[in-house]
Amino acid sequence: MLEIKLGKGKISFDGPLTIKKIIGYLEDNPVKARELGVHGDLNDVLVADYNGSLVDLSSVIASGGSLKFFGAESEEGLDTLRHSASHIMAQAVQRLYPGSKFGIGPTIKDGFYYDIETPSQINEEDLGKIEKEMGKIIIENCEFSRREMKKNDAVEFFKKANQPYKVEIISDIASEGVSVYSQGEFTDLCRGPHIPSTNYLKAYKLLSVSGAYWRGSEKNAMLTRIYGTAFADRKTLEKHITMLEEARKRDHRKVGKELGLFSFHEEGPGLPFWKHKGLVLKNILIDHIREKQNELGYIEVETPALLRDIIWKTSGHLVNFKDNMFLTEREEEVFALKPMNCPGAILIYKEDIHSYKELPLKIAEFGKVHRFERSGVLQGLFRVRGFTQDDAHIFTTPEKLKSSIIEIIKLVDAIYKDFGFEYTVGLSTRPEQSMGTDEQWDNAIVSLKGALDETGMSYTINEGEGAFYGPKIEYNLKDAIGRTHQCGTIQLDMNNPERFDMNFVAEDGREHRPIMLHRAILGSLERFIGILIENYGGKFPLWLSPVQAVILPISDKFNNYAGKIEEKLRKKRIRTESDLSSEKLGYKIRKAQMNKVPYMIIIGEKELETRTVSVRHRDRGDMGSSRLDQILKIILEENANRM
Repeated sequence: MLEIKLGKGKISFDGPLTIKKIIGYLEDNPVKARELGVHGDLNDVLVADYNGSLVDLSSVIASGGSLKFFGAESEEGLDTLRHSASHIMAQAVQRLYPGSKFGIGPTIKDGFYYDIETPSQINEEDLGKIEKEMGKIIIENCEFSRREMKKNDAVEFFKKANQPYKVEIISDIASEGVSVYSQGEFTDLCRGPHIPSTNYLKAYKLLSVSGAYWRGSEKNAMLTRIYGTAFADRKTLEKHITMLEEARKRDHRKVGKELGLFSFHEEGPGLPFWKHKGLVLKNILIDHIREKQNELGYIEVETPALLRDIIWKTSGHLVNFKDNMFLTEREEEVFALKPMNCPGAILIYKEDIHSYKELPLKIAEFGKVHRFERSGVLQGLFRVRGFTQDDAHIFTTPEKLKSSIIEIIKLVDAIYKDFGFEYTVGLSTRPEQSMGTDEQWDNAIVSLKGALDETGMSYTINEGEGAFYGPKIEYNLKDAIGRTHQCGTIQLDMNNPERFDMNFVAEDGREHRPIMLHRAILGSLERFIGILIENYGGKFPLWLSPVQAVILPISDKFNNYAGKIEEKLRKKRIRTESDLSSEKLGYKIRKAQMNKVPYMIIIGEKELETRTVSVRHRDRGDMGSSRLDQILKIILEENANRM
């Protein structure tokens, strides 16, 4: 007799049976299903959780335990659906391109991909053909069947199938056995689980094609990566496709180029070149953070970009982060471009003897850091090799730790509100690869959790996602089209003070270890600017606009008057430029609109005679004529209110 916990109660069955049969029993006994707290259409169940592990519905239950069901609306069900969609896509490719060799086909955020070596090139024009073949496979209603194989047998199986990438994966697996899944004529190496059959896939779309080196190494073959997505229903899929189309219009790489903010060059891959307007925007952000920090008593420093390897050995970066560091050797000494700013702040702290009375000491730095990212993952400003962080390191006492964290939480909230962002918060705990004792980690997590609880902040726990030196609070921003971006962090570090022998003189006259907090609000300024561009679609609010007003004289006759107006605006610190080209006014207005300048100040004969200006707004259109001091007042008030 098997006793299975389901929902709110338990139910007993005779002998081993499949999960599918349990679902069939509940479908035949709806009253019993409701008593157990099992709701919804059981026909929609795609996958189950049996004693904490996700399993196929064809899995046999041989002993008692707990069972949960998941449909496509759930995170577990949707991930399973997308994983199965990648297999169905691979089956379609195998039919259309015989001789294809398959790499990996995982799920990713909002979709899936599969890396494939094909005998002929696949372009985006071919995606419709592959989708059509997927439709045929879905109609065939092929069951996903799982079987276990010994490692050696699996190697032989995939060798005969001429699938060298699968053979390589299996050879690297430590266990003696592997699982494979088949649907129709297609068999793939896979841990699973999968949907019951291909017919369960209702809404899918192939999105794009790109190149990807096998296992991310430039030394390996270049495969074709086909991206796709799948959802529970067609309506949700169409909503997602609409969002993707909007995202393409807002792509910061496209908009940033159009607005002349930044560029990239082959001579410095992954390293943005900031053009004048982009640097203006970057400096606005720095000045804004600097102003907020100054109000809270931060001191600002600048530390070298290049430091000897001894400091990175002490900090643990050479052990835990070496693959992401740029190293160089000179005069038999090894140096590294700093991947993080914290060791520099530590060296400054250690220059002096500190009393508990002067703590917390808040050291801020807009520091440029460099991290090696593989060329295949570089993505505009979102993934670069050199970026600026709005870093700060707070050295505090155990007694002042909670208040220090709460102060940062309030600062982060105020700054994100200035940009109009909604956000969610996560508390990330100890990862597998980490430094420090269990006690240090437990104390650190309790401290962060206590501060969040005291502020009334709602948050989720992200198990195992902390930094290698301590747990952290992470902030995820929601943009205008519903996407989320991880930005700010507050990281608690009891480890580096120990490794660097940092001290302060406490009230008892003895030396004690300070506690170190690492804090970034915007995170990478480059990435944050990319987020801002896409959030606003390039239409920055006035206070962030690199050019706030453009002066448009109707003809060269009025250029002198334009110059005087520009001078007055600049004296009021309004970022201004004049279009003194010989183009017609209509062209100048269109150009200003394309450049997304908030205010256009138009001057002609009438304006010169009456000493007025005609004003046009980027979004509000024609605002009529007014005296210059009146429009100045409007712009200055809007700027002061960060609108």
